[in-house]
Amino acid sequence: MMTAFLIVTMMSLSACNKDDEDLNRNDDAVKLDIELSGSLQNPAFSPDGKTIVFTCFRKGYNRPPSDLYTYNLETKELKVLTAEGSSNVNLPGSCWNDAVDAVVFSSDREPHDEIYMIAEDGTTGDEVRVTNRPDSVAYEPTFSPDGQWVVFESHKLDEEKNGLITKYRVDGTSDYIPLTAPGEDCKQPNWSPAGDKILYQKEEGGQWDIWLMNTDGSGKIKVTEFAGSKTDAAFTADGQSIIFSAENDDVELANIYRVSVSGGQPVRLTNYAGYDGAPSVSPDGTKLIFETSAKDPDKSSGTQLWMLDL
Repeated sequence: MMTAFLIVTMMSLSACNKDDEDLNRNDDAVKLDIELSGSLQNPAFSPDGKTIVFTCFRKGYNRPPSDLYTYNLETKELKVLTAEGSSNVNLPGSCWNDAVDAVVFSSDREPHDEIYMIAEDGTTGDEVRVTNRPDSVAYEPTFSPDGQWVVFESHKLDEEKNGLITKYRVDGTSDYIPLTAPGEDCKQPNWSPAGDKILYQKEEGGQWDIWLMNTDGSGKIKVTEFAGSKTDAAFTADGQSIIFSAENDDVELANIYRVSVSGGQPVRLTNYAGYDGAPSVSPDGTKLIFETSAKDPDKSSGTQLWMLDL
């Protein structure tokens, strides 16, 4: 009887120690086996789909400093790109470009947040600074498909709101070109695979929605005409859909959805009692990668990276 009791007790303890993510998932997502402490966030696929780049916040969810890593999905090789003690953050979507073989990211190294890029096979110290303005900061950049431009969220120095979507030539031969109006609060731009559109998020009435515009800032349309705040938006590889995380009446915490670029009703892609966010779709359109936490990530020790076959 004692032996049987011990076996049952050990099995119960094993079940209790099982990841909350496993216990509450109602989809076929699997956790990536990345042995790295900290909060793993913002995964994005390489152009060939074999590797991902992501941000690791060392002290927990969105708690700097943070480093950039790559992880090969086939060989399981984990490699640090930059880890010099600042807050270095990539954005899911088009942050890794094969035309220039580089990853673009923002960093708060002195004097303030600016845009940098690093070769995909680079290491800390190989970063190249792209933007340089004394009175403005730059966050969350992504590349144009040809790698010649970056688009990012711009703020006046020491100003938290009124994010201005801005584009700039990587070689420094253009002006800083605002694409949204001053006074609006916009963030997280992503360039379409065809290069003709840029998506972004805009806050109105206490709700974030996803918008599309032409690359010169004209033709702005709101894509998400339904309730709930949406964030972390990126294009699918064919450019016909947008994936995003959203909170609404159907979920307690954000899950991941897809909507057509022409609007309409969203399709839910993940089914989880916890939080799923910051999604990216593989170049062949078959895999979804995202960050996950069993509870509100702001109240957690951090998120892990999961992948779902579409």
